Amino acid sequence: MDLVPALQEPLKKVLGPATAKVMAEHLGLHTVGDLLHHYPRRYEERGQLTHLADLPMDEHVTVVAQVADARLHTFASSKAPRGKGQRLEVTITDGSGRLQLVFFGNGVHKPHKELLPGTRAMFAGKVSVFNRRLQLAHPAYELLRGSDDDGEAAESVESWAGALIPLYPATAKLESWKIGKAIQTVLPGVREAVDPLPGSLREGRGLVSLPEALLKIHRPHTKADIEDARARLKWDEAFVLQVALARRRHAETQLPAVPRRPSPDGLLTAFDDRLPFTLTEGQQKVSREIFDDLATDHPMHRLLQGEVGSGKTLVALRAMLAVVDTGGQAVLLAPTEVLAQQHHRSVVEMMGELAEGGMLGGAEHATKVVLLTGSTGAAARRSALLDLATGEAGIVIGTHALIEDKVQFHDLGLVVVDEQHRFGVEQRDALRGKGKQPPHLLVMTATPIPRTVAMTVFGDLETSVLDQLPAGRSPIASHVVPAADKPHFLARAWERVREEVSNGHQAYVVCPRIGDEDDGPKKKAAQRKPPEDDTEKRPPLAVLDVAEQLAKGPLQGLGVEILHGRMQPDDKEAVMRRFTAGETGVLVATTVIEVGVNVPNATAMVIMDADRFGVSQLHQLRGRVGRGSAPGLCLLVSEMPEASAARQRLNAVAGTLDGFELSRIDLEQRREGDVLGQAQSGARTSLRVLAVIEDEEIIAEARQEAAAVVAADPELTSLPGLRTALDALLDEEREQYLEKG
Repeated sequence: MDLVPALQEPLKKVLGPATAKVMAEHLGLHTVGDLLHHYPRRYEERGQLTHLADLPMDEHVTVVAQVADARLHTFASSKAPRGKGQRLEVTITDGSGRLQLVFFGNGVHKPHKELLPGTRAMFAGKVSVFNRRLQLAHPAYELLRGSDDDGEAAESVESWAGALIPLYPATAKLESWKIGKAIQTVLPGVREAVDPLPGSLREGRGLVSLPEALLKIHRPHTKADIEDARARLKWDEAFVLQVALARRRHAETQLPAVPRRPSPDGLLTAFDDRLPFTLTEGQQKVSREIFDDLATDHPMHRLLQGEVGSGKTLVALRAMLAVVDTGGQAVLLAPTEVLAQQHHRSVVEMMGELAEGGMLGGAEHATKVVLLTGSTGAAARRSALLDLATGEAGIVIGTHALIEDKVQFHDLGLVVVDEQHRFGVEQRDALRGKGKQPPHLLVMTATPIPRTVAMTVFGDLETSVLDQLPAGRSPIASHVVPAADKPHFLARAWERVREEVSNGHQAYVVCPRIGDEDDGPKKKAAQRKPPEDDTEKRPPLAVLDVAEQLAKGPLQGLGVEILHGRMQPDDKEAVMRRFTAGETGVLVATTVIEVGVNVPNATAMVIMDADRFGVSQLHQLRGRVGRGSAPGLCLLVSEMPEASAARQRLNAVAGTLDGFELSRIDLEQRREGDVLGQAQSGARTSLRVLAVIEDEEIIAEARQEAAAVVAADPELTSLPGLRTALDALLDEEREQYLEKG
């Protein structure tokens, strides 16, 4: 968040081109403002030593510790002059744990003189294992105790003013203390920073000024200084982002749209009359919110999130029918062909004769429902394009093929986007641009999103939540199958699948990989071991291999078929058709079945190498079973040891069916940037101290404050500091994202 011209100064002018280049390439820091917002990861107290017990393997770390022992070994070496090589082994301690440092060859002399027992220093290097002991080989170090005759060491201690030593997110190319020294160089310029927060807001909440916050976070004297700084900087991040989103919402209200009010005795009423059940309270409430939005003369922007199987498609279809009632057209955009075909089947099934517009036997208010994907044949495609252009087709369902230039609509009134996170910004924007006026937009997701993430990531959308499951949905039992510890559990899993199929039901087996890859980058990536696992070296299990083993082994005779993303569209459609019709007993698939696939007769799912999937993804997959009257069963197969983080994650999934609870767990285990990055165009996340789970209250309050500021002064003419902060947050790429979001 650059603040004023002084802080927009390029780092190469202040620190020199070599340091600036490393900072730009490895840390994404380009200006003085960027550097000042590169906050310490943590702080070490001068009187304390750090914990060495929990150092992560293969990671670059910075530790503060004391030298306990230093030994110089001489050994025979053909490479060294006089045939003798030297190795310096230094043991450092924090009072509870020890770590070995090792230096070789010419790198021995300086540390041999400086790293004497009792010396305290900061050490940085990559943690490795040698002879079953953790070590840092040739670590960089910075002494923390110097004497007057050792000018350089004394100066380095002086540069860490205060009782607390800041440790910065660093890289192998640039150690924490070098970043610290660079920050000390630019810190005096912070006094020129113009504050982005309105004075009334700052005073009302007792927040320190921005210059004071930056001084306190980089040069704290007490822990209270750090708390003051973090409290203030969290507000900056929350407020500036919420102002950006509030301005988007305000701009949307200025756009014209055609109000769409369903007729009292039109298509929607006819559809409701033929439903064999009543809507849940949640579906009725969310429908009212959507219909109220559709009736306004500016475009609806609404996020509909709901648990797997909560009836989102039905709610979206009713909104589409309401728009068709007014003479408009509605589009449902799906991320995959399998999902588009599934939606088309279920919509036509739900509508019955109401989907037979222009056909013999079609009902009085009927419309046409058209499917358009990349694999639609030439004749069907020509017919579909004509129906769209003339308005004959009220509803069109498809993939990104709908975005092509040739696709023209008669009167596009509503765009429904399923699984928003799978679409690029440009794709959504191109489709919305096909209306004569901006169409209404409804975004659906089956990935439950905690309220704070919804406010932060989808803050320019109003949110509706479906958290009730319709009557008739069956419970799903979930269990972890520890295949390595208890192989007989896996044998029992296949017996359970046989039992389900023999009772007339069907099952899914999900694998992380297809199995027909060349030895290219994808396969090499797949074969990399997970970061938390030292032992496993095999590649993830593959659909083609597992299907063959099951068909010849434990599931022989059950009718095993495969489904994955690289199959021909016609083949995929044929496989899904057979499985939906109950002709196939077991479908071995990749995550192409993750969303939207609806086969009520499928009651069991076995997820192989379940530890390779994310929490939300496992929850999505599990939602494919238990969709009918029979209870569902989901078995999470893993070879990870019981104490591993991966197994704890699987236990969490097995322990609850509450998607919102799981999404919190998922978020807590990932970096904030992962969550926000994909919604903020992949640009470097603006959140450095704000945590979207813990800081829910700040985000909610910042949203209210931002809405009030933008309502009073949409152009922010009276708040130049806030405008500057916004310009820095919304670099060109991110600005386009919000423009199109």
